[in-house]
Amino acid sequence: MTALLGDVGLWVALFGALTLVASGIPLSGGTMPVGWYRTGSRTMLAGSVLSMAALQFGLLSNDFSIAYIANNSATTTPTIFKMASAWAALEGSIVLWGLVLATFTYLVYRQLGDASDLLGAGALTVLGIVAVFFFGLMVTVANPFAVCTEAFGTSCVASSPWPWAATATLTEGRGPNPLLQNHFLMAVHPPILYIGYVGLTAPFAFAISALAQRLPGIEWAQRTKQWTLISWSALTTGILLGGWWSYEVLGWGGYWAWDPVENASFMPWLLATAFIHSSFVQIRRGMLQSWNFVLVIATFSLTILGTFLTRSGSITSVHSFTQSAIGPALLAFLAIVVIGSFALFATRAQLVASSPRLESFSSREGAFLANNLLLTVFGFVVLIGTLFPIFVDAFAGRTVAISAPFFNRFAVPLSLTLILAMGVGPIMPYRVAKPSLVWERIRTPIQVGLASGALAVLVGVRAPWPLLTFTVTGFVAAAIIRHLYFQAVRVRSKTELTLGEAALRVIQGDPGFWGGQLSHLGVLVIAVGIAGSSGLATADTTTIAVGDSISFSGYTIEYRAPFSRSEPNRDVLGARLFVSQNGQTIDAVEPRLNRFAGVNQFIPTPGVMSRLSGDLYVSAVDIQADSVTVDLWWFPLQWMVWLGGLVIAIGGVWSATMRVARPAGGRTAEPVRTDA
Repeated sequence: MTALLGDVGLWVALFGALTLVASGIPLSGGTMPVGWYRTGSRTMLAGSVLSMAALQFGLLSNDFSIAYIANNSATTTPTIFKMASAWAALEGSIVLWGLVLATFTYLVYRQLGDASDLLGAGALTVLGIVAVFFFGLMVTVANPFAVCTEAFGTSCVASSPWPWAATATLTEGRGPNPLLQNHFLMAVHPPILYIGYVGLTAPFAFAISALAQRLPGIEWAQRTKQWTLISWSALTTGILLGGWWSYEVLGWGGYWAWDPVENASFMPWLLATAFIHSSFVQIRRGMLQSWNFVLVIATFSLTILGTFLTRSGSITSVHSFTQSAIGPALLAFLAIVVIGSFALFATRAQLVASSPRLESFSSREGAFLANNLLLTVFGFVVLIGTLFPIFVDAFAGRTVAISAPFFNRFAVPLSLTLILAMGVGPIMPYRVAKPSLVWERIRTPIQVGLASGALAVLVGVRAPWPLLTFTVTGFVAAAIIRHLYFQAVRVRSKTELTLGEAALRVIQGDPGFWGGQLSHLGVLVIAVGIAGSSGLATADTTTIAVGDSISFSGYTIEYRAPFSRSEPNRDVLGARLFVSQNGQTIDAVEPRLNRFAGVNQFIPTPGVMSRLSGDLYVSAVDIQADSVTVDLWWFPLQWMVWLGGLVIAIGGVWSATMRVARPAGGRTAEPVRTDA
């Protein structure tokens, strides 16, 4: 019954998607069938909700007649991880993708105007085309409701797409991948990441609609602004939570390893960031329109590439799923998207190229263009480093590895240059910036930046890149604060407001701009956190006998005793370590080794002691009755990585949702110019 309900939901959603595609046919005649779009979007959403609800019901009720549930859940799996199993493997993750896509499609429909809104109607048609592909996958090569027809042990080894087929009897399932049931973030990280990934389909749909219907100008950029910011903020949060999950679960002492699937989410984030900045220039000055079309198409293409890398089995990663027929289908769809979109763009190149030209590189537009080029180069470097080993393996049959040193060699200087551009761009006026004006605005920030670097030297920082990071972030933070201060002083001179009230008026007068500056401050915080936790970290591996202690990074760590316990889905073997400083015990950490049912090896979970000064990170290598061997790390300022990522995302949400404040009487307050 569960399989039948799930299949019905998938077919209903596919019908809704096909309705949206069919709705686009009358657009060529300049008419829009509003009723068709309403029916299509609602039907697709209802079908996707039904399919996800059926999958969750099957997981919670231990319906092992469904092959996906038999292979990815068990009766002993805790409830939160049973629910998360809906997206823990290939077929279920596509169900989540479809649900998020249907939700965004319905929200785009809700903002559809009257019968003259051909741009919005065209976007819904494009969303329908994308949805036809993904729901088509679910009813064919990636059916999450295929019933189990042959079992071996606790695994389903053969299945049938027909829900009425004779099913094998299974009283227990294989359970999720141990790494995917070792931390609650598995229930949070993928859905938020998918909102970011799938949400980027909306700006792509509006861009293709504008190109197909010869509707250039700023309207498509204006209408994609909110969708891009929301998706970008979710993608930022998803990447942040993924780093935290890696840090808390994998026990290798880090949060970013340039894993191919980490890169697959980072690449669209870079290009979406570039689009956010250049779209502001298009809306404000009518410039960079062609470039924005290219960025939107490339960003969406990278989300499909990331989906292919994760689900095709072409890479080895903690994130990737097993090989299946879905890989060739995704690769074919990627080729259609790239070739079709850029071919359409080429046929409209003359139409979209007619926009104002850059008057001077010494301007806000010039700074944004430099920012865009740097982000694009950064994305290209990550793309080459990610795909090169795959191409070598595919065409030469050799295995090569491109590891963190390659990426870091480019990432560090590119990141610092980007931060500099990020600080200079917003304080420059549009059109042309006089050198005297620029010097006036950066003189004090330069002094603050140099003072920040000097302070870092005084506290003992000697490594070149961390030292340069502290200097650059000090400069940019001072530039942002100075800009707000002088804007507030100007408002105060015309009113009776206090300086704080004037600053609040400035922020309320241009919430989009200042939301961006909040994100910039978040970038500075995370840059300092990365410089501290990566550039200034210390590490050691040692064995401690019961009752003994060792000194590490200013702390004394004593091993008291091992402990063990049984939990519903795992057996836990841990070590209790007490941390003291200046003779006083301040905390205890308990690194653990977890053994899950059906898995012979232990899965480590580190013990972490977090302080404002940094994190003491302890990962167990071997635990015996009389001793423990541990990997030790000291990560200065680690908390700033998490805080900075959160502030970046909050800034994006602020820009997407806040509106210019309205004073009493209902009139919109006069915007406070940020380009003067």
